[in-house]
Formats: sequence, structure tokens, C-alpha cells
Amino acid sequence: MKKVRGRTKMLLILALILVAGMGVFLFRLVRDGRQWVSFPANQAVYSDGVLTVGTLTDRNGTVLAGVSDGQRTYAAYESVRRGCLHVVGDESDNIGTGALTAFASRLIGYNLITGTYSLKGEGRSLALSVDADLSAAALEALEGYRGTVLVCNYKTGEILCNVSLPAYDPADPPEDFTDEAYEGVFINRGLSARYTPGSVFKIVTLAAAIDNIEDLFDRTFTCEGETLIGDDTVTCTGYHGEQTIEEAFANSCNCVFGQLALELGPEVLSRYAQRCGLTEPYFIDGIETASGSFEQAAPDSADLAWSGIGQYRDTVVPVEMLRLVCAVANEGQAPELTLLKRSGVKLFADVKTQQLLFPDTARRIGEMMSYNVAYTYGSENYPGLSLHAKSGTAEVGADANPHAWFVGYIDDADHPLAFVVIAENGGWGSSTAGAIANTVLQAAVGS
Repeated sequence: MKKVRGRTKMLLILALILVAGMGVFLFRLVRDGRQWVSFPANQAVYSDGVLTVGTLTDRNGTVLAGVSDGQRTYAAYESVRRGCLHVVGDESDNIGTGALTAFASRLIGYNLITGTYSLKGEGRSLALSVDADLSAAALEALEGYRGTVLVCNYKTGEILCNVSLPAYDPADPPEDFTDEAYEGVFINRGLSARYTPGSVFKIVTLAAAIDNIEDLFDRTFTCEGETLIGDDTVTCTGYHGEQTIEEAFANSCNCVFGQLALELGPEVLSRYAQRCGLTEPYFIDGIETASGSFEQAAPDSADLAWSGIGQYRDTVVPVEMLRLVCAVANEGQAPELTLLKRSGVKLFADVKTQQLLFPDTARRIGEMMSYNVAYTYGSENYPGLSLHAKSGTAEVGADANPHAWFVGYIDDADHPLAFVVIAENGGWGSSTAGAIANTVLQAAVGS
């Protein structure tokens, strides 16, 4: 009898262990089943590590990547394939930010019963936020430079264009990626590259000055072409004489913004670089971007002055600057950015936002960015666009041409577009990157 009881207890314990084990399995199946299905070893949806199900389209339904006879296929036109390369990704998953990698589980689909999206296992169709035609236009405009063009809708947060060069045709990849022409080709420069910002960082210094210097708009500043700080000299691009802060921003005056950096101090500038979202990684639909940095220089030093000008050791990731100009356009609120098409979003209130700037600060900066265009860049160079912009010419070494930046937005209810353009070693920001931006924005507004 004792033996029966003992065996019964043992069986009961084993049954409880089995039930507990099944409970753990079912819990993990519900929690992790999607990841299990999308594991690259799953031969039902991968072949030699290449995803063989799912279709990616642009926002208008143009197929960017599909499958035919078990093989990955790409868009019909080479300009679209190259222009969307870093958004779509490549077969070998070298571009980690590409949708084929980042959104693999969405493309495969998941059903708790069957595992994959359907019994046939053809995967799902996923609409990205990008516009194929706009990406092709941006590719053509940037051609000849390494760099990036980013355009987004600053109301919905949808990224409409994320072009990065160098690029290649994924339907006809080069045999030798070690060729100098393809150096850094797998880097999505919009999301994963860090750049010296140059004068576009003056937006951050200006925001800090508006909030912390009470008489900023009542003062006049003097530029004599250079400023002596201890034994060091901060040089300017010209001799600007007496200026208001609006004129100093339009002239991109290093002497004035270096002086403002000294007045504000390293802690305030560092706090505003962080507050403006420039020093921490950002996540776009789960894709982690690189992060910029702001190193605090010694108080009252030339290094501090240069840091407020966007030089010294400042770095910025283009997409983080895109968020900042979105905030300027939206009374300080940056929308949550996405690479997926948003359905049913009709109002700005429907989008998650983060307050980067005070509303009045954002409005003042926006007005001054409009003044930049009228006073310095020339409105005639951007016909039909109500443009608010800031250029940057970032020094990257004595023997190299500066990187050309142009960032901003257009004040247009029908086309609420923010943009960032970087042409590496392109020289002057307003002339090189500004011309690229105009070409891309004209295509966006005309489409």
C-alpha cells in the first residue's frame, strides 16, 4: 500500500512538472513565437539566410522588394532600387537598418496556430512610408557626393525619403565591395552616421540663448572677423560689423555665436544638446539609430566657443537633426518618426510627440530661419516654397573640403515637409546642399 502511495505521489509530481512545463512552453510560445518563426534558421521562410517571403511597397503601392520563384526581387527601376537601398536593405543583411532585416517578422507574419501568416507561407505585404519617386529624385540630386537626404512629414512623422550614398543596385550588386567607390556603402548615413554639424548646431545655441539671455533681442553684437579668446582665435566667415541676433543667425556669425556659447557656459549648452535630442540613440519602429555627442569644453575657452558654433568635438546624426527641425515647425513638438506608412492619421493630435523646445522658442527660431532665406540664401533660389532653413559648412580637416549641410522645413499646410541634406566634402552649405534640397522639395511638392 505504501508503495502504491509512493508511486502515486511520484506520478502526481511528474504530472505537475509536465503541466508546469507545458505552461512555460505555452507562455513562451505566446510571448516569443513571432521571434521563433522569424529566426533565420527557419527554412520555411529563409533560404541560405535570405528571406523568401513577404512584399515591401512604398506608400503608393510601388513594389520595392518581393519574391518570385523563391528568389528575392526588387523594384522595376534602377533609380528606385538604388534610392531605396538603405530603407529596403540587402539580401545578405549587411544593412542592419533595412526593412528586410528590421521588419522580417512583420513580413513573415505570425499565426499562433499555423506559425506563419498563412498556410501557403507567402508572407505579408508591408507598406513603408517612403515615396519611391521622391527617393529616385533625391538620389539624382545627391549623385556625385557621399551623404544623405532625409525628408519627412512633420505632422505625421512619416519619413518620405531616406537616401544614402554611396549606394548600389541590389538587383545587380558589384563583385568587389572593397572598391573605394563602395567604402561605407552598407551604412545608412541618415540613421547611422555621425557628422560634425557646423553651423546647423547654431539652432541649439540659439534655443539656449533665447531661453536664458533675457535681453537677447534688444542687444547688438559686433563682428570684426575674428575674436581673441586667451591665446586662441575664433575666426568668422566675414566681417559682419554690428548686428542684431536675427542678422547674426542669418550671417551664421561665428564671433557672435562663440560669444553666446561663452555666456551660456558648457553645462547649459550640454543640457540643450541633450534636450534637443542630439546626444542619445533614437528608435524608429524598433530600429536603433546612432547617437551624436556634445563634449563640455572648459569655461571661457576657445574650445567652448567653437562647440557653440558646431565644431570642436560636436557630432550629430542626421535623423536627430531632422527631429529637431520638425520640433521647430511644430511649436516645439517632435513627432514620433516612422518608416511605416501610417493609416488613419489625420490630425497631429493622433501622433505621439516629444516636446523638445518651448513653443515660443520654436516660433522665434522658425521666424529667424525664414529670415535666413530672405536675407542670405535668396528666396528666388527656392521658388514657390515657403522655406525656413539653416545652412552649415562643417570643417572636417585642413586638407578636406567642408561637409555641406542644409536643414529646415516648408510652411505649407498641404506639404508639411521637414528635411536634412548633407553632401560630404561638398563645400558651402547653402550653395551645394541648398541646391540639392530645392531639387528634392520641388519634386515633393510637385508630386
